[in-house]
Amino acid sequence: MISRFFTAIYFCRPQRSYAVFRFLVTVFLLFRRRQRWLIWTPLSPTALVENIRSLGASFLKLAQVLATRADFFDQNYLQALRQLHDRMPAMSEKNRRRAFQKAFPDPEIFTEFDEQPLASASIGQVHKGILADSGKSVAIKLLRENIQFQVRIDILLLNLFLKIFRPLFSDQTRHSIESVLQAFSQVILQEVSMLQELANMEHFSQVYAESGIRFPIPYRKHCSDNALVMSFEEGIRIDDVASIQKLDITFSQLIQQLVIFYTEQMLVKGYFHADPHPGNLLVSPDGQLILLDFGMVSRIPKNMRQAMIYAVKAAYERNFDLLISATRKMGILTENSDFATLSSVAESLFDIFDSEHLDSSSMQDLAFGILDVLHDQPFKLPQDVIYVMRVSSLIEGLGTQYIENFNGVKDILPILKESLPRALGEDRLPLEKLKYEFLQLPVTAIKARKVIELAEQGDLVVRMTPADRQYLLTHMGKNLRSLSRLIFCLGLAFYFQFLQQSWSHYISIGCLLAAAFIILKKGDTT
Repeated sequence: MISRFFTAIYFCRPQRSYAVFRFLVTVFLLFRRRQRWLIWTPLSPTALVENIRSLGASFLKLAQVLATRADFFDQNYLQALRQLHDRMPAMSEKNRRRAFQKAFPDPEIFTEFDEQPLASASIGQVHKGILADSGKSVAIKLLRENIQFQVRIDILLLNLFLKIFRPLFSDQTRHSIESVLQAFSQVILQEVSMLQELANMEHFSQVYAESGIRFPIPYRKHCSDNALVMSFEEGIRIDDVASIQKLDITFSQLIQQLVIFYTEQMLVKGYFHADPHPGNLLVSPDGQLILLDFGMVSRIPKNMRQAMIYAVKAAYERNFDLLISATRKMGILTENSDFATLSSVAESLFDIFDSEHLDSSSMQDLAFGILDVLHDQPFKLPQDVIYVMRVSSLIEGLGTQYIENFNGVKDILPILKESLPRALGEDRLPLEKLKYEFLQLPVTAIKARKVIELAEQGDLVVRMTPADRQYLLTHMGKNLRSLSRLIFCLGLAFYFQFLQQSWSHYISIGCLLAAAFIILKKGDTT
């Protein structure tokens, strides 16, 4: 308890707390495109990177998330943030021994333990060992000492400063910032729990058993919340071009398998690996993909998956109404958006998906261009959409390493299009679809009857996104105020009309003119 008290003081010391404050001030000012708040200006890209490095593990992970947010930062900051990596110096021998003893009270479970780590990151480090009971080679992921406590303190500091900055933002921007930090807080807490990563790995292996991708096999009885013991997987990093070119496989096979696998995760199953980078993907000597590191695993709700599917479907079918509907369901757009501007953005998207209009622009350049157009619109990017952008960035980055003049749009979209019918459930044979729809008729009838009954009883509830609900309430309030003024003016006009005074007729006419003005004004604003 005493050691934790002093640890908390160390991580909350004034210098570090101020560094957290400056980090968030910079993020918020850049997001709002403001030059100053009180006496503070944004840190330069280089200073921001140094600031993040000084803050340690939690902020390195947060920076990796922010490095995908083209809706927050311009290219200079994005390029600087992408230079940040999660490779850290190995633990000192003293700290490593303490971490090992905490995770494995009985060290005799290993006949061999390589004290030199294979990899060292901000959360923990990986060692190679041999189990005593089976003689099998294993990878041992050892959590850094006090890292769980440090992460919880960092989340408290983030939430504290977020409350201070809330008045600086409108409803749209505030919800966007909060959603990013909330999603990050949930993911980072999972990543510092080895038991959570164990559960993720086991569930992932079950859900995607037929994917053709290989996953490490965990040894549950040796795992704890401080260490994860799993099979040692031999393979080449997927970005090691020279080594992979020696294998009897082609890059087109790898890219197709990757796209199909991530389509399955994000659009079909909704349970996905949220930390896609080359270090987590190996290629075995026989050409099989191996996925590592299940600390960051998340879920995409079914309604979000469906909206994402229909957004892609609308784009390659050039269906503007469906595209707007899908982006609204994803929470990207609200009723306040300028549909004239959105129409031009939609046309750009349609050209991207039309094979006759493809150019050599990268997927990221196209995405940044669209986000730049949308920046002044009332929109926000949900974190689920950001994960999709991270995957596309990974695949395109690999493509440019292996193939000269690789065109991510041209090479990836055909595979994605082929996968969409399966995600939409449209890959069934006509007879199977007819049988499925026939079996669904009783369920559909029951649902329709329930809706009618709820409507008759006055208990029908229509769910809306918070932004649309606020828009509806605001405009209803404006309409009601206009209606009340109109009724008041008409009431006065009729009242003075019945008075038997000469001056009352003039007042009555004035009230009628006021009522007419209210009607005309309302007509101009609708």
